Amino acid sequence: MAVWTRADKRGQLDLLLRDRWIRVAAELTRETLTLTAEAEATGPGGNHWDYNGSSAAPRNGVPNGNEPGASPGNPARVPPSGPEQLQSQNQGGRARGGSPGRGGVGRCQTDGNYGPSSPGKYPNNCANSEFGSPGSSYGSPGSSFGSRQGDAALSPDGSSEAVRKVRVVKQESGGLGISIKGGRENRMPILISKIFPGLAADQSRALRVGDAILSVNGSDLREATHDLAVQALKKAGKEVTLEVKYIREVSPLFKKPSLVADLPWDGARAQSPSCSGSEDSGSPKHCGASPRDRKVMSLKMCFISRNLTMPDLENRLLELHSPDGQHTVVLRCKDGATANSWFTAVHTNVAALLPHTLAHVNAYLGASSPAHPHLQHIGWLAEQVQLEGGRQQHKPVVMALTEKDILLFESVPWSRESWSAPLLTHPLLATRLVQCRGARGSPPQGSDTAFVTRTGTGRGIESHVFRVETQWDLSTWTRALVQGAHAAAELIKEVSIGCTLNRQDVRLTLHYEKGFTVTREPADPPGGAVLFRYPYEKLKMSADDGMRNLYLDFGGPEGEMGGRVSPSSQVFDLHSGPKPVVFVLHSFLSAKLTRMGLLT
Repeated sequence: MAVWTRADKRGQLDLLLRDRWIRVAAELTRETLTLTAEAEATGPGGNHWDYNGSSAAPRNGVPNGNEPGASPGNPARVPPSGPEQLQSQNQGGRARGGSPGRGGVGRCQTDGNYGPSSPGKYPNNCANSEFGSPGSSYGSPGSSFGSRQGDAALSPDGSSEAVRKVRVVKQESGGLGISIKGGRENRMPILISKIFPGLAADQSRALRVGDAILSVNGSDLREATHDLAVQALKKAGKEVTLEVKYIREVSPLFKKPSLVADLPWDGARAQSPSCSGSEDSGSPKHCGASPRDRKVMSLKMCFISRNLTMPDLENRLLELHSPDGQHTVVLRCKDGATANSWFTAVHTNVAALLPHTLAHVNAYLGASSPAHPHLQHIGWLAEQVQLEGGRQQHKPVVMALTEKDILLFESVPWSRESWSAPLLTHPLLATRLVQCRGARGSPPQGSDTAFVTRTGTGRGIESHVFRVETQWDLSTWTRALVQGAHAAAELIKEVSIGCTLNRQDVRLTLHYEKGFTVTREPADPPGGAVLFRYPYEKLKMSADDGMRNLYLDFGGPEGEMGGRVSPSSQVFDLHSGPKPVVFVLHSFLSAKLTRMGLLT
């Protein structure tokens, strides 16, 4: 068993989050990569590094930290305090999203370089006592929060928001996917304080943080308590019609969501702390807010790559793909050397987890079915695919090798159902590794390190090009494929096919040890009526026409291919493509020569 050296590493990186770079502290351990938000990379293109250690959020939803009207030398203004500060936040524009691609979804804003707890800032901790308390103007008699349908809620900048009806269809699991705050006991409307990415509310693209829920399926919630609103949302059924109105005044006061913590990974719903601890039936539950905006990602069966889905002209990017194939985390290092160091460290730890993963999967599948094939090797590759116009692209795929087959999946097949439905299955015995290319050294830039497989099928030869990330990956996969084909030859032992020879129905059998046997069809008794046998040593040449005929030359007086058909030069009409038989023959010969020490 291999002894793995694992890497521990810490440093500051940039994380690509919603089309802009966020400063994070990265910590690599044996099994995880932890990202903790620090600041947003500033300057044009986000290339300026500021190691001031402040926990600054992106300013007013403007990429790269520049506010409208701010000069490069003075990117932020000192915020006023008290009510004027609240109004300045409202005028700064609506905050950006709770999920990628959302517009107008609120989060707490911080002006300039001030964190949420900076002196002079309005407290942004989202506790109920911070807004909607008896002494507060929010929800007091005469305020716009209690307005009826048709009334316009006038915001501080003079604009108004109309009442909207939104239809949301709940998923089989996950519910609506919102958190709510407020209620009559707090002299507040029922407000959406959080929209969870990927759930029903987010997929509707019609709700936003700061929306007041006026009714649920026609049931009026304007005077509802918080608990009554929660129950109404839980009992609303699969299709929910919400009557909502955006409340601009309240949105800036919600706690800044955990942007990094909400990164989706491995199919898990994004789960960030809820400010009030009150959610509808479909929202994840949380015990409390984390003091830092942090994401811990398991490295088990993830895919670390470079220059795969994003151009990397500066050689500074790392791509980490989740095991479910749905999410990609892009990290940027300060220079190429740092990127190489981080890539090597992460790749080392991912590879070190593979033996444990193989043991776990085999135990799991073996428990479900004793006849389930034993998994020999598994891992991520990038398959070259053809696009329209002749362009080429690399697509991440999972390749698994069993005792007999090559399986391709879109993502890591953790369930029995996934294992039973691969994208592609090829027999190892009919597959050849025909080409390997790769410059010495790692990691590669581009697609210089790859291998090519060719599989004999009834339709002809099917070729696949797979890119790998390191020379170690290339060696591992080529060894696994070659040794896997040889092991399959020893395991399967024999392949036979019905065909026609000299207008007579026969069966051609290729045996790993005995060579070629031709019997009359139908054979009675089985194994009887043998027309002839030849060991592999007698085979002088083989060929095929690519359509249905297989030519085997066993030497002798009529030994040349294409001459008169005789027992020494045979033409077999296979009634289908001959390539599978040709490839099986090659695998048998290769396995025998390797066993004899004639091939290494």
